[in-house]
Amino acid sequence: MTDILRIGEAKALLLGNEAIARGALEAGIRVATGYPGTPSTEIVEALADAAKELDIYVEWSVNEKVALEVAVGASMSGLRALTAMKHVGLNVASDPFMSLGYTGVEGGLVIVSADDPNCHSSQNEQDNRLYGIHAYIPVYEPSSPQEAKDLTKYLYWVSEQNKTAILLRVTTRLSHTRGDVSLGPLRLSSSLGEFRREPSKWVLLPVNARRLKKEALKRLERIRELNERMEFNKLIEGDERKLGVIACGIAYPYVMEALNLLGVKELTVLKLSSIYPLPRRLLNDLFSRVEEVLVIEEGDPLVENEVRALAPKGLKVYGKDVLPTTGELSLNSIVEALNKILGLGKRSMMGVKKLNIELPPRPPTLCPGCPHRATFYAVKIASARYAREGVFPGDIGCYTLGFFPPFSLVDTCLCMGSSIGIANGLAHSTKQPIIAIIGDSTFFHTGIQPLINAVYNGAGIVVIVMDNAITAMTGHQPHPGSGLTARGEKTIKIKIEDLAKAIGVSYVKVVDPYDLKETIAAISEAIAYTRERGSPALIVARRECALQALRRLRREAGKEPPKYVILRDRCKKCMLCLNSFACPAIRVDKEGTPYIDEDLCSGCGVCAQVCPFNAIVKVVGNGREDSN
Repeated sequence: MTDILRIGEAKALLLGNEAIARGALEAGIRVATGYPGTPSTEIVEALADAAKELDIYVEWSVNEKVALEVAVGASMSGLRALTAMKHVGLNVASDPFMSLGYTGVEGGLVIVSADDPNCHSSQNEQDNRLYGIHAYIPVYEPSSPQEAKDLTKYLYWVSEQNKTAILLRVTTRLSHTRGDVSLGPLRLSSSLGEFRREPSKWVLLPVNARRLKKEALKRLERIRELNERMEFNKLIEGDERKLGVIACGIAYPYVMEALNLLGVKELTVLKLSSIYPLPRRLLNDLFSRVEEVLVIEEGDPLVENEVRALAPKGLKVYGKDVLPTTGELSLNSIVEALNKILGLGKRSMMGVKKLNIELPPRPPTLCPGCPHRATFYAVKIASARYAREGVFPGDIGCYTLGFFPPFSLVDTCLCMGSSIGIANGLAHSTKQPIIAIIGDSTFFHTGIQPLINAVYNGAGIVVIVMDNAITAMTGHQPHPGSGLTARGEKTIKIKIEDLAKAIGVSYVKVVDPYDLKETIAAISEAIAYTRERGSPALIVARRECALQALRRLRREAGKEPPKYVILRDRCKKCMLCLNSFACPAIRVDKEGTPYIDEDLCSGCGVCAQVCPFNAIVKVVGNGREDSN
C-alpha cells in the first residue's frame, strides 16, 4: 500500500510531492495528468499508484500542453483535477495556461509547477510565479510537506469558489524533502461529470475574451480578500521594532531556523503562502510595525519588487541585494543576510560546525550497458570523416550526457524537441552534415512536429532516435512507445518508425545499438542519403534501458546478466575501451591494465566489439572463457 493511501492512520512520512498528491486525494480529485520531469515526477507517480484502488483516472500525457488540456477538460465537466510538471514544462503548457486565466474553471483545478533553483536537473532556473501574474492565475507556495498537503486541499475550495485555476509553485528542496504529515480523510466523489454548454465562457473569440479579462481581474480581488485571512498566511509579532522579515513559502522554515541559530527571537515575521495576489492589509500591518523589511523568497525578486512598490516612503526594503540572486536558498545565506543587516558580527555561525571535506569528483556518465553509449560510439565512428564539420544538435534526456568526452556529440540543447527543430534551421543555413539526436519519450513529446517540418521543407538532416522504451531520466515512466499506461495497464505500443513513414520520411531504419557493425553502417548510409537527396533520414536505435533490462532479468527469470573479462595476455593496453568507449564498468588496476568490474558490468558485450585485439570475452560455463 502506497503511503499516500494510509487510511485510519494519523501520520505518514511523505515527500513534499507525495504530500501534494495526498492533499489532492483528500480534496476528491478524479483526474490527474502530467509529463515526467524532475522535481515534479513523484506527484503523478504517487497518484498513479493509488489510481486503481480509488478508481481515479491518472495518465502520463505526451507533453505538458496535452496534460493541462486533459485536466481542463475534466474541470469543464465539473470534476476536480490536478496536473503536475516541472518549471520548463509550463513553457510547453503556456498556450492553454494563458487562456485559462480568462475562462476560469468549473471543477477545482490545481496546476503544480515544480521549479528547480540551482538547475539540479534543468536547463534554467526560471521562476514560474511570474506565469501566474502574466495569466491572472493565483499563485501559492507551501512551506513544508504538511502545509503542502493542507494547502493543496484548501486550494480546491478556493478554485471552485472563485471559478479559477490555481498555480501551486514548489521548488526542489520542498518537493524532495520528507516530513511527518498528519492525514485527513480521503474524499471519494463521482468519477463522472457532465459538460454543460456555455460558449460565452469557453470560446475565446475576441468578443468573449474582452469581457472575460475583466471578470478575471475581479476574481483576483476576491481572492486577495481570501488571502488576507487564510490560515497559511500569518503575522508573527515580535518585540523588535526595527526589522521585519517576509518569508515566502519554503523560506519560512529557513528563516525560523536562522533566527533560532542567531539567538534572535524578537523580530516580526510575515509568513506568506499566497504569492499572487498579495494580501496588502497584512503587508501594511507589517509595515506599520517596523522600519526595515527583508524579503526572502526562492527565485526572482517577485514579492520584493511588489513590496518596494507598496512600502511607505522611508521604509528600507532588503532582498536580493543581501541574498544570492542565483541558486537555492540556504540556511547559511539567510543567516549571513540577517547577520549583515542586524550587525551581529561573528554570531552567524554560532552552533554550526563547518566541515572541511573535499568530496571526490563524480562526473556524470551514462550507466554501464546503456544503449545510448553504444549509439554515440557508432555515431562517432560513422561520422569520423565529417568530425570537424559535422553538427550534432542534442536534446533533453539521459543522452544529453553525450556532451561530455569522449563523445562530445551534443552541440546544442535548448529544450524538449529542439534538436530536430534546430537541425531544420542548420540544414537551410549551412552545407555541414547535421545529425540530430533525440530520445524516444522526447520524440513523442515535441519531436514529431519538427520532423514533419523537415519533410515538408526538405531539410537534409539525419535524425537518430535513441529508443530505450521508457522515460529513463526521470525514473522509468512509460510513454506511448512503452506499451503501458501510468496505471500499469497494457495499451497500444506506438512505433516511432511507423510515425516517421506516415509523415513522409523515406529513409527509415531500426537498428540494435548493441550491434555496432549494423548501427555504424546504417548511420553512414543515412548521412550519404541526406547529402545526396536533401531530405531527412531517420534511424531508431532501439534497445531497452539497461537498468530496466537488468531488473526484469532478475525479477522475472531470477537470472544474472552474462559476465565479460579482459584477457591480460591479449590486452595491448591501447585503452580504446576506456578512452573512446568509456564504460564506467571498465577500470584500471595498479599496473595500468584495464579490467572489468563485474559488480558494475551489465553484460551488454559492446566493449568486446570495440576491442581491436579480441581481448574482451564472455565468461561461459564454469568460469571458462569464450574463445571467440
